[in-house]
Amino acid sequence: MVVKTETCSFSGFRIYPGHGIFFIRGDSKGFRFINRKSKSLFSQRLNPRKLAWTTMYRRIRKKGTLEESQKKKARKVNKAATKAVVGASLELIKAKRNQKPEVRAAAREAALREIKAKQAAKQAAKKEAKPKAEQKAKAAAAPKQSKAMNKATNKQGAKGVRR
Repeated sequence: MVVKTETCSFSGFRIYPGHGIFFIRGDSKGFRFINRKSKSLFSQRLNPRKLAWTTMYRRIRKKGTLEESQKKKARKVNKAATKAVVGASLELIKAKRNQKPEVRAAAREAALREIKAKQAAKQAAKKEAKPKAEQKAKAAAAPKQSKAMNKATNKQGAKGVRR
């Protein structure tokens, strides 16, 4: 559970719920103080930057921030590492990455031409095989008769078919 805290307008300390003093000045501006001491010093118009115990004083003089800044410097930086992929070794990947775009485009064009040539050869083979299949189908379809037609050659079932 997160507790909502306010900050003291004078000292800069945290004020927890149920604590502190809320003072509203004549110009309708509100100020929160952690205790009566902070409110009294504020009303005396003392500068919190000159009082050694306030947060502003410590911030200006960089007190107590040395350890925090050292911890922040020891941050780990993630580096992208290239790894080998199934079917391609690391050397092959690096070689392809270092290739010039013109070389890569030429290789792609050659591969496309090869694929198109294979497809054209398949189409030509299909066209050659098609007329032979059609001739066989026509030759086989002419003499075929159904069994019923064969039985009913001289009967009424076969009208107009005589041998």
